[in-house]
Amino acid sequence: MAQEPTVCVVDDDEAVRDSLQVLLETMGYAVEVYDSGMAFLQNCAALGTGCVLLDVRMPQMNGLEVQQRLRAERPDLPVVIVTGHGDVAMAVQAMRAGAMDFIEKPFDEGALLASVQNALTRGEQTHQTMDAKAAIQRSLDRLTPREREVFDQLIIGHANKVVARALECSPRTVEIHRARVMEKMEATSVAQLVRMALSAGIEIAED
Repeated sequence: MAQEPTVCVVDDDEAVRDSLQVLLETMGYAVEVYDSGMAFLQNCAALGTGCVLLDVRMPQMNGLEVQQRLRAERPDLPVVIVTGHGDVAMAVQAMRAGAMDFIEKPFDEGALLASVQNALTRGEQTHQTMDAKAAIQRSLDRLTPREREVFDQLIIGHANKVVARALECSPRTVEIHRARVMEKMEATSVAQLVRMALSAGIEIAED
């Protein structure tokens, strides 16, 4: 059973944390609250899918610093910046660094809930993309060195005879390796192999 996505509220203001928690839980969201960026970062690796409502102005570690750490450690958790009066410039800076949106205190409940839902949708999509990329990498890791050479030749469009010449083996040997590559990669066509390679971040050289 898939874990329910979590909205993480990170704000040093207890009243803000409490009001956001009540509102979000009333709307059916799972919520976790943190009184500092450091407390959140210490726990973020254990979180499943979700999003973060992040106060931009906090002592010790501000929202921009938390966001920077989060991009490195949990890029699949979208950030919605929470700002007070006078902090819009910081919020814009955060959005330039990858935050999805920002909301201003006092909150408009409709706008806040819409922003949270958009962030959760983005987070789920990013999580699925990362899972798919990891699955492709696991399949690539199962290839033998020779099979990986054949894979690399196939994705640049080389026919079996061309691959055979490049690898100094017989076309029949290439056919055998090609079949094993297709089986291990769970692919039915070279086009599918190419899509997998691009998803995995493999640079495909021009022939």
